[in-house]
Amino acid sequence: MPTVVLSAYKVADFPNGGGHFWVYMQYALGLRLLGCDVYWLEQLGRAGDPETEYRVISTFLERMKRFGMEGRVFLYAADGDSFRFAGCTAGQVEALLRRADLLLNFNYRIDPRWLAMARRTALVDIDPGLLQYWISTEQLSVAAHDRYLTTGETVGTAGACFPDCGLPWIHIRPPVCLERWPYVHDPGCEAFTSVSSWTSSDWLKESKNGKTVLRENTKRVSFLRFAELPERTSQPLELALYLVDADTDDRACLERHGWRVGRSQDLTGSPEDYQRYVQRSRGEFSCAKPSCMDFQNAWVSDRSLCYLASGKPVVVQDTGPSAVLPNGEGMFRFTSLDEAAEALEAVNGDYERHCRAARALAERCFDSKRVLEHALDAALA
Repeated sequence: MPTVVLSAYKVADFPNGGGHFWVYMQYALGLRLLGCDVYWLEQLGRAGDPETEYRVISTFLERMKRFGMEGRVFLYAADGDSFRFAGCTAGQVEALLRRADLLLNFNYRIDPRWLAMARRTALVDIDPGLLQYWISTEQLSVAAHDRYLTTGETVGTAGACFPDCGLPWIHIRPPVCLERWPYVHDPGCEAFTSVSSWTSSDWLKESKNGKTVLRENTKRVSFLRFAELPERTSQPLELALYLVDADTDDRACLERHGWRVGRSQDLTGSPEDYQRYVQRSRGEFSCAKPSCMDFQNAWVSDRSLCYLASGKPVVVQDTGPSAVLPNGEGMFRFTSLDEAAEALEAVNGDYERHCRAARALAERCFDSKRVLEHALDAALA
């Protein structure tokens, strides 16, 4: 089977992001199950003080070791026009890229010099709609790749609400490694939960009356629209949010309406903590970024796939018509407060059936082995 170099984005630099780690690890694990020889390439962010950088890198390498990736991680940082390396050399990275069959790239801003060394390159779009928006509005310039893979069901289709940027998109589904995310049934689990970022620097540009207007594109905006949901249902609702000190008022607002709120940094900071948090949940309730509804991209979160694989029903915001995502069997998709409350009641009305349906959906549509076999075939064709 092929040698694949997976170029991840901001995983090592985010030691408190257990869920973010799993986004890319699902691909690495799935490829290994297919027999691929998998390596991890990642650009580090700006260097802090040496002690902090050492701690960040050490934490990340220890995690990778627990996932069987010891000796297969290549970390580098940009230093002007050159690079500096952590635990490897420029020659080792170049040799790896030149002998690898595929560079599977998630870093939209990867240095083109790495792409030029690789025998075959494939960009993976995990921000469908947004990536095309960023490219078409010239907020992002993506270097040329041999193949362009997208997890967006509507990307490049006639019905898309956003441009295809003239690129030949190949559709894949987001993967979940079922072998590492087993069915965990416990009818005593109490709360529907979710893990989420809260604020970010993500804004959408709009033109109104000849002026450019910026609109916040965060989970914060979407969740606050449904702040009253706990008052509409007897189902306990809990959020593990990436909160900072400036978010105190928002947290107080949610708690005033009946939400249980914790810091994701504390509850789900490591990959293992994240998995335990998901698997001790009764199900997932979550909103999506406004762009998902604007673009009608039929987006499904990698996080929701972890809940589904664990046999946890999901109640998630409707991101547009889908040929894959069901509504009413293991997964419910809502557009209003009333629909969200009704979905929670429906799940609890026949909980075990919806748990089985959740796992069946993950097995049928998002099994990493089948998803990535298709992705490999497309990337190497």
